[in-house]
Amino acid sequence: MTGGKRLPFGSRRGFLAAAGGLAGALGTGVDLRGAQAKSADQAAAPAAAPVTEPFWGDHQSGILTPAQSHVCFAAFDLVAGKADDVAALLRRWTEAAARMTKGETAAPLGTDLSVAAVDSGDALDLGAARLTLTFGFGPGLFIKDGKDRYGLTAQRPAALADLPAFTGDQLVAAHTGGDLCVQACADDPQVAFHAVRQLARLAYGAAELRWLQSGFSAEPTHGETPRNLLGFKDGTQNPITAPPKGHGGGSTRPMLAPEKVLWAGEEAPVWMRGGSYLVVRRIRLSLEHWDRTETDFQEQVFGRHKKSGAPLGGHDEFEPLDLKATDKDGNFVIPENAHARMGAPASNEGAQILRRSYSYNDGLKFLAERWPPWRQGMLYDAGLLFLAYQRDPRTGFIKIYDMMSKIDALNQYATHIGSGLFACPRGAMEGEFIGQALFKMG
Repeated sequence: MTGGKRLPFGSRRGFLAAAGGLAGALGTGVDLRGAQAKSADQAAAPAAAPVTEPFWGDHQSGILTPAQSHVCFAAFDLVAGKADDVAALLRRWTEAAARMTKGETAAPLGTDLSVAAVDSGDALDLGAARLTLTFGFGPGLFIKDGKDRYGLTAQRPAALADLPAFTGDQLVAAHTGGDLCVQACADDPQVAFHAVRQLARLAYGAAELRWLQSGFSAEPTHGETPRNLLGFKDGTQNPITAPPKGHGGGSTRPMLAPEKVLWAGEEAPVWMRGGSYLVVRRIRLSLEHWDRTETDFQEQVFGRHKKSGAPLGGHDEFEPLDLKATDKDGNFVIPENAHARMGAPASNEGAQILRRSYSYNDGLKFLAERWPPWRQGMLYDAGLLFLAYQRDPRTGFIKIYDMMSKIDALNQYATHIGSGLFACPRGAMEGEFIGQALFKMG
């Protein structure tokens, strides 16, 4: 493409059939915001969100927890010399997380002003803001540079295999990998960042920050599906935990079966059973190019109407996709490589993932290393922080995205520049620390 215009493909449908290259997996997964009921004469008052979310439990919070409005995701490289040092770090993190998710400081504040405080104090008086902290282990905890540095290689789950190199990937080290990760979600961005900052402080001498990304997701009125930076509703096809309210009986949104979709079972090492695998992708969106694209073409790219979110040819956002419908000329109403078609379970042998993704905006950046060649220089550094949980990434994200990376029509507007895969162990009970069972076995 040159001059900000599309190449002459004969027809838009011809272009859609030929699109390939860079990919943006924006529409597969789970939106955990439930629709709020609306009375006949007026909208009901929004239900008060809980001030705190539980930290202790069989499963880590921040996975099935109703999505908060902000995220701060951090990946760390381990520098600890022994497994005991890593276990000690995880114990410190667990104790601090249990406090911060209750709206407390990372540790009790002392009275000696001549020493550094145990908490930076920037979240004092802000409350918990529904903070959740979710921890994950990357492949580097088990083996790195060919070395079993902590004696844990035998406990590495088979599902924690390195992600393949997908078509169109332009991954950069500054947003890729990590031995440990922390996903901090909260309804206040300062609370989320504060939590990561305290954990980073507690990691001194044992782990160092590798990369960090903040994101946001504003919930529209009446609890409707939030929109991404491209202006389309994001997460309509996601499996859900309860039937949506206010959309009649025509919705066939897939229901979430956590034991099937989310939680690792007997196929996993004992320490990982009840945990989930997290795929994270930092996806830069070419907003300048998108903003010059006609709305009807945008709708063909997504396979949905922009305003309503309904499938092309439909009227309600939650109508089932009719992947067989054709127009008077025999063309598919939902184009063959429309984003909605590519992400549908019916196009992926039923594969599902649970996603809780966020938009990000990091200002402007000089982009000379990537296409589109018609516009290089200062561009928006903005897009999607894609977060997806699943029982096994080989039958979840990899299954879905392998095809999307090759033929999804959205690829021309999106570039995957960051990536990570982490095993998030089961939750901890009071007195335990996250991942304790792993270190008892290692």
